[in-house]
Amino acid sequence: MKQILVATDFSKSAANAFAYALAMAKVLQMEVAAIHAIHPTEGINNSTYNAIFIESYYQNKKTALEQWANNIREEQQLQQIKISTTCDVGFLKTVITKYTKTKPVELLIMGITGATGISGIVGSNASMVVTKMRIPTLIVPLESNFPASPIITLATDYETKLSQKDVLALVEMLKASGSQKMQVLYVAENSDQKHIETGEKSIRELLPGTKIEFNYIKHNSAPNGIMDFIEQNHTDILCLVKHHHNIIYRLFTSSTVNQVINKTVKAILVLHE
Repeated sequence: MKQILVATDFSKSAANAFAYALAMAKVLQMEVAAIHAIHPTEGINNSTYNAIFIESYYQNKKTALEQWANNIREEQQLQQIKISTTCDVGFLKTVITKYTKTKPVELLIMGITGATGISGIVGSNASMVVTKMRIPTLIVPLESNFPASPIITLATDYETKLSQKDVLALVEMLKASGSQKMQVLYVAENSDQKHIETGEKSIRELLPGTKIEFNYIKHNSAPNGIMDFIEQNHTDILCLVKHHHNIIYRLFTSSTVNQVINKTVKAILVLHE
């Protein structure tokens, strides 16, 4: 069965992300897996390696993760959702990569502290995953809940092509919305009608059967244009296509995101070309 993977550090934001994943998994009929990376030097006291002690430390971590996941599932009254837990030694990127090579992971979910907005992920594990890994990742601010019928907005410049894995993640997100509707937002200083027509056709072919509402904003700043749109139009999940030279990618370093995160946008789905 397909999985939603949740990276956890046992924080409140991670617990909220796990609860979010459980609610989504109920709709999509998926499993939820919790993964925790144990730093290579964690549990080693005063640089003295004790094989018996460290093995016990790792086992305690695994037990704690199982209890953590089960407790959240019980709190959410979603005992019917199948869950699994994995603790592994290594850096988070390595641990997640190793796991996804052998498991049917459709989506990675990570939590952030809502008070700092999306810019608060800079320097964090979530930031590392977004910038270094090519896995569809849903960033969930603290206390954001999975809506019954989430409104999804895809911001695009019509110049990127999503990877197959990311197309599947977006399709699953649309299934979770229940309505198979999506808003598409294009922000540009100048519009090219042929480019727009080609872009609309590409999106329709990519997501057949989806009711798409195309929105166009003229703005000299794509990040600010996106912020203007989502301040005026309800959006639960904002989808962004990441690559280093894309104007939308710069949204992640824009201070304007703090103005709307946890207000109109409840989560950000990061996709890749």
